[in-house]
Amino acid sequence: MLAALVQVLALFVGLSAAHGRTLKVVAFGDSLTAGYGVKPGLRFPEVLEKALKAKGYDVSVINAGVSGETAEDGLARFDWSVPAGTDALIVELGANDMLRGLPVAGAKRALAAILAKAKQAHIPMLLAGMRAAPNLGPEYRAAFDRIYPDLAAEYGVALYPFFLDGVAANPKLNQPDGLHPTPEGVKIIVAHILPAVEALLDRARM
Repeated sequence: MLAALVQVLALFVGLSAAHGRTLKVVAFGDSLTAGYGVKPGLRFPEVLEKALKAKGYDVSVINAGVSGETAEDGLARFDWSVPAGTDALIVELGANDMLRGLPVAGAKRALAAILAKAKQAHIPMLLAGMRAAPNLGPEYRAAFDRIYPDLAAEYGVALYPFFLDGVAANPKLNQPDGLHPTPEGVKIIVAHILPAVEALLDRARM
């Protein structure tokens, strides 16, 4: 009886320790993640980490964003940007493919390979979607916008439909280039995506 009680207590302590460890989240993306034009401490991963900690999460959000990258560029560096021990992954890529008018099929193929790699590594994911600019034409726009919901359904990952929700096309929330959010814009992005990231962390802790 005593031995059984000791085993139960040991199991409880082990579970508590596992649940109490710092979760490592990798924000994997382009300049929107990297924080182009935004000072350190005010970039998306840092603001997100602060917001999560305010909610009581023990978390470290790693900035794995590289300005100018396409989905193919992200795929090429996946293995060293998303190291072993990653608990959760936010994928934010594709904007540069769209801005350059690159073939939709290529962006989709690269994003699919990224999701496949993370799934094989059993890393819970949140896929952050992007939307095509209107000037690219209705056919390109429709095809590009379908990338994210289609891949989320195919790979069974959570989808946040539009990373720039509430910020895109608002000159007060974007830098002079009209593409990259200001610090105030970053705050809004974080506020909007926060519930989806909380759900991601809850899955990572299971």
